[in-house]
Amino acid sequence: MKYVILIHSNPQPWGHPTPDYLPEYQNMPKEQLERLNAEFETLLGELQEKGELLGGEALGAPESSRLYRWSDGKPLVSDGPYSEAKEHLAGFFLIDVDSQARAEEIAAQFAGPGETVELRPAMWPGGSDQ
Repeated sequence: MKYVILIHSNPQPWGHPTPDYLPEYQNMPKEQLERLNAEFETLLGELQEKGELLGGEALGAPESSRLYRWSDGKPLVSDGPYSEAKEHLAGFFLIDVDSQARAEEIAAQFAGPGETVELRPAMWPGGSDQ
């Protein structure tokens, strides 16, 4: 079963890695921050070894995005993201696991201070999520 782990964040200014820009991380003791970083790198390594991590990418600054909407029979382009948004999609990871329980176990480990993690099943061709 494939799932996407979506990392939502609100660093100001925008940048990657997002913890470098979030006050929750900036106010953390150096030893704690180093431990969290090491644990995350270990997690990624374990997921790769098990074949569960298919990929992932950090995304560029939200203000660099373009939105495309269908209007009057053609695409209408505007700058993105929505101006009222406080959180933005910072990046994603694609995983392939045996169960929803395993996906939830992994996603919980991606949630860090000041960030919101969304777990969503990936859809297969034809519309089924199984």
